[in-house]
Amino acid sequence: IMILIPHFRILYFLTIYRPAAPVNVSVTLLRTHSPTVSWNIPEGEAVIGYAISLQRQDGLMQRFIREVNTTSRACVLWDLDDNTDYIIQVQSIGLHGESQASKTVHFRTLEKSEHFQTNLVAQGDPSVEGLDISRSLLTEEMVIIVTVLLMWAAVIALFCRQYDIIKDNDSNNHSKEKTKPLSEHSTPDYRNGGLLGSKRTPSSVSIIKV
Repeated sequence: IMILIPHFRILYFLTIYRPAAPVNVSVTLLRTHSPTVSWNIPEGEAVIGYAISLQRQDGLMQRFIREVNTTSRACVLWDLDDNTDYIIQVQSIGLHGESQASKTVHFRTLEKSEHFQTNLVAQGDPSVEGLDISRSLLTEEMVIIVTVLLMWAAVIALFCRQYDIIKDNDSNNHSKEKTKPLSEHSTPDYRNGGLLGSKRTPSSVSIIKV
């Protein structure tokens, strides 16, 4: 009896300080294979995470999801079969243990041919807001990448154009040097038996008288 009393007190302590079970558990069928489950936490509960139990209604598949150090109230499920019935329950994780499981929620995934209108989703769903933010961030990143590529393409095109202009100028200068007037490089002009402008020295004749 002395040994059982301390254990009983510990169990009683943990039971008192466990968080309450999540409420308003719902499943939003945004995609065929990736529905989103969301829930609410009763006011005043200290919750540091959640645990999800998911299984097919026929019992062929069972999955447990557990995440701590988060304040999220939604989770995107993945890799589910289309047009299949599932059962899901959510638990809150507190500092002293897990809560009781929430009420069981039954849902059926969409068929591939079905199209879900996103404007029917309730406003304020944190999972949907996260998806919208991710899409907007991805779009902004793509715009930045495309802008940088276009700037680099413009710089390369300008460099190639300048290079062609310099190359054309060099070729024109070489052609001009080859076609200079012949007067600059002509040989001396010989006229009247001598160089042009040179003075002819008179010949001297000696007369010897006998």
